[in-house]
Amino acid sequence: MTNKYHRLLRPILAAFVGASTTLAFAPYQLWPMAILSPILFILLIHKVSSKAASFIGFMFGLGQFSIGISWVHISIDTFGGMPKAASLFLMILLVSYLSIYPALFAGLTNRLFPTDSKTRYLFAIPSLWLLTDLARGWVMTGFPWLLLGYSQLESPLSGLAPIGGVQLITLAILVCSSAIAWVFIKHKPIGLILPFIIFLSTYGLKSIDWVTPDKSTHTSFALIQGNISQEKKWLPSERWPTLMKFLDLSRINWDADIVIWPEAAIPALEKELPSFLLNVDKAARMNETALITGVVTQNQLGSYHNSVLTLGDTPSGEYNYDTQPRYKKHHLLPFGEFVPFADILRPIAPFFNLPMSSFSRGDLVQDNIVGKGRYFATALCYEIIFGEQVRKNIDQNTNFILTLSNDAWFGDSIGPLQHMEIAQMRALETGKPVIRATNNGVTAITDYKGNIIAQIPQFKTEVLRAEVTSSKGQTPFLTLGQWPMIVFLIVSLVVSLTNFALRRK
Repeated sequence: MTNKYHRLLRPILAAFVGASTTLAFAPYQLWPMAILSPILFILLIHKVSSKAASFIGFMFGLGQFSIGISWVHISIDTFGGMPKAASLFLMILLVSYLSIYPALFAGLTNRLFPTDSKTRYLFAIPSLWLLTDLARGWVMTGFPWLLLGYSQLESPLSGLAPIGGVQLITLAILVCSSAIAWVFIKHKPIGLILPFIIFLSTYGLKSIDWVTPDKSTHTSFALIQGNISQEKKWLPSERWPTLMKFLDLSRINWDADIVIWPEAAIPALEKELPSFLLNVDKAARMNETALITGVVTQNQLGSYHNSVLTLGDTPSGEYNYDTQPRYKKHHLLPFGEFVPFADILRPIAPFFNLPMSSFSRGDLVQDNIVGKGRYFATALCYEIIFGEQVRKNIDQNTNFILTLSNDAWFGDSIGPLQHMEIAQMRALETGKPVIRATNNGVTAITDYKGNIIAQIPQFKTEVLRAEVTSSKGQTPFLTLGQWPMIVFLIVSLVVSLTNFALRRK
């Protein structure tokens, strides 16, 4: 009986360690937890079988994701129309699926590299963690939330973001954590030299200005936070009150260069409101202002798109439904914007028939949205978590990253705050300010170093006014993308697998 309890102790501890990882991210931002958590995880899988390690990894994932993305349940439970038991079951399925990835990491580590060699700690563990993170960000369109690198905005490791993005920061975390774990296991303090060197060098990197301010891009913005109730948003009786609310707030801010409404601010199909949009276009043009808004569009084939539209002072001239340039969302949110296995799932529960849950995707790389002579690389809501997509949409003309969102689905949870943290990382990686307009928060603007320079409170009807200057030049990340991380993966896997092969002989 004692042995049975002993075997359960590590998985139980792993769940608590996984749950504590949430403290590293917004709104808590205790960034050392992102280093401590993997240390404890690595120690917990030490000297156990690969099967036992997989279970420990699964429990770590259950703790991490059940707490870290608990906000997902709010959207399912409050807006999904499902019984409490069914919504909890769906949440358990999601968390269990995401927990497979840390289970794979732990199982493969102990299966392929069971000995306490330097290869295990300096090469195998960091590379296998990265590989499972990459898989989680790709399978079934991907869900790369809670990547450890996002927690390091205030730490010296953030200096790596302009070089190799959030994944390079994650790599540095794992190298540091794994080296410290090796120190505990081998009782050799000399292993602390590597984390010391990494932190010292990245502290120096933070002082490098990869890009410089471009005063010619000085732009005044007015971001409209309508604070529209999600329960009422798509009710026909609320359509015109919603439109008038946004329009009234815009009229008193026509002196801004660019007025921005959030994702799907217009609670109707674009084709249903041609006269309204034409009038808004004329008003903005008369005031020499551009207005950017989220809207749902339908093409000639009948496909729906979650889109971004520019009115007023634009190169395309007067608004014309047939020819107006639009950005069409590429990365769609599973179940929210498209339903996998729809023929099977839609009959099961109303949740799978949420309004606008049958979108089609736009291209991965699209032309920048243009307003008032400014160029915006656009990411709609969920898309801001895909750093490589954002990078590919930035070209030599891009002045700002624009992200429109509606986080009203998630109430007063930690979800919107984590979402903003991710947007800040995109600015730091690319050296481009992020303009983020949302329905009820977090509406904010960052500078090209990822620092929030203007923000308004959540859950209030307000307008964020700010003047922002973009940058000129390119960060190494814009040029190289994830290649620094990929090179490490290739080298470490070659070293690790060579060591594995020699050990098997």
